[in-house]
Amino acid sequence: MITLASLWLPIVLAAVGVFLISFIIHMILPYHRSNVDGVADEKAFRDSVGAMKIPPGDYMVPHCKNPKEMNSESFQQKMIEGPVLSMTVMPNGPFPMGKSLVQWFIYSLVVGFFAAYVASLTIPAGADYLTVMRIVGVTAFLGYGVALIQDSIWWFRKWSTTFKFLFDALVYALITGGTFGWLWPAA
Repeated sequence: MITLASLWLPIVLAAVGVFLISFIIHMILPYHRSNVDGVADEKAFRDSVGAMKIPPGDYMVPHCKNPKEMNSESFQQKMIEGPVLSMTVMPNGPFPMGKSLVQWFIYSLVVGFFAAYVASLTIPAGADYLTVMRIVGVTAFLGYGVALIQDSIWWFRKWSTTFKFLFDALVYALITGGTFGWLWPAA
């Protein structure tokens, strides 16, 4: 039986590989640059929204507190009149890149850990590269990508953005599966 402790090296190396390739994907390759759009009159928007001093958090406009209110005539009228939006307000100041990078690396370790857990229960020592890559890769793809689909279903994220993130997840899964296949313990 394979132990999780014996898989620490592929977990860490897969996370490092994902971290590095995600840098290339997001900082060098151009295909994520169209994920979000700006508003037509950004200054007017910033002036009006900034004056509200909205604290960091997630918001929905129009907002209702319960399903009964959602069905009310006044709420339905607000939905028709618009604007209808969901937004995340972040703290003012520079983007906390260091904190986000640390969290991304930890997340990659967590995905690798769960992929290792599934693999340790399903794949024997000495298994061939392709078998290990398939099982670990599918598990990693689930961890990196499938939940992102909910954002397009429920929060109206552009499907094109979700598909780009799913492509990224496939790349991360291939790196993770390949790393585990390469370093899988011998029989």
